[in-house]
Amino acid sequence: MVTELVEGNADCQLALLNKFEYIEYNNHMGTISMFYGILIRMYLGKKEHNPPHIHAIYQNKKAIFDIKTGEKTEGNLPNDKEKLVSAWIILHKDELLADWELAQNGELPYNIDPLK
Repeated sequence: MVTELVEGNADCQLALLNKFEYIEYNNHMGTISMFYGILIRMYLGKKEHNPPHIHAIYQNKKAIFDIKTGEKTEGNLPNDKEKLVSAWIILHKDELLADWELAQNGELPYNIDPLK
């Protein structure tokens, strides 16, 4: 539960979940995990279309992955990064689907453990 909102610049705010955890969101897209230089994000709000999916960003490359299948549906990442994201999705499918429901209701999704 968000207990306090910490104001940033106009494009970025930090939602303080507790004194140790932060979720950064930019233009209503929450960062839910980071690993091997890859940001995993999910849009907040009912405007986001089905099927449930996440946005993966690595350097200047972006791709969208289906949560239910782990497959890339759009965009381009280096092959090794694409495989890492797909594996991470498979490992965290239930958590990602729960986060999708929260995000669809305009609530902040929870952080999900990175790939280790």
